[in-house]
Amino acid sequence: MANEHPGKRIDQPTGTETVGHEWDGIEELNTPLPRWWLYTFYLTIVFAVGYVIAYPAWPMFDRATAGMLGWTSRGQLAKEMKGAEEAHAGVREQLARIPIERLGEDSALMQQAVAGGAAAFRVNCVQCHGSGAAGSQELGYPNLNDDDWLWGGDLKAIHYTLTHGIRQAGDDATRTSVMPAFQGAFDAAQLDGLVDHTLSLSGKAAGNATGAQLFADNCAACHGAQGGGNRQLGAPALDDAIWLRGSSRDAIKHQILNPRMGMMPKWEGRLDPVTIKMLAAYVHSLGGGEDFVEIAESPEVEVDEQP
Repeated sequence: MANEHPGKRIDQPTGTETVGHEWDGIEELNTPLPRWWLYTFYLTIVFAVGYVIAYPAWPMFDRATAGMLGWTSRGQLAKEMKGAEEAHAGVREQLARIPIERLGEDSALMQQAVAGGAAAFRVNCVQCHGSGAAGSQELGYPNLNDDDWLWGGDLKAIHYTLTHGIRQAGDDATRTSVMPAFQGAFDAAQLDGLVDHTLSLSGKAAGNATGAQLFADNCAACHGAQGGGNRQLGAPALDDAIWLRGSSRDAIKHQILNPRMGMMPKWEGRLDPVTIKMLAAYVHSLGGGEDFVEIAESPEVEVDEQP
């Protein structure tokens, strides 16, 4: 049974006074705290009092006490953001001055642009193209890591596409391509032959005379006689292994009979010109970027002024 107050006494083995508590013969000694610990504790009290005086501390109805130093977390954030903006101001000024097609000539500036474009891509583009820019074949969002480009993969072409978008109403300079729907144009045998010929262009199937003739009559004007595509028209190449909507027979039939047309927003007016340049630099750096090549207009097709 416990004896709560047996009386204070001196513990003989240690020479320390007891606090008067005993439990089954076990007594609590009144051992003083180490001086270093007490001094540290007192210093924390002094520090806390000084902190309350110098910095915001006590919450009030709409704000905290201001503190004698006048420091606030909002003010600190604003200062750091201003410093970051000043640090990047020089880079943004250089990007604003340099023509997009010459950006690759300055490796240091290009590196800065790619870093800024990566951040802008994570905010504005991952929703469709994915965090790794691999796109989605199911939804028709192109993979930006490969070297297959509908409109061109050099810096100027990418910048143009980002600026004006794809099939954007109200912008006469937007990228626009149209594939007619061939629903009802072919019987089942003709459609199978055309699909076989389309797959044969990339070595996925054996060609046939019927499909070759149908392709020449209906498709070669845009995609080219050998399926190499036409960037001025935005007609994809059919002679490679890269397919926006898939290379299965059903996917190709669907695209022939009822083609699906994608859209991309124009970033002009949404993002500032320097950010669009940085986005172009980042997309170009993903692995499929091309050197700038001026593409002459075809005398047979009227096109807008595009790279």
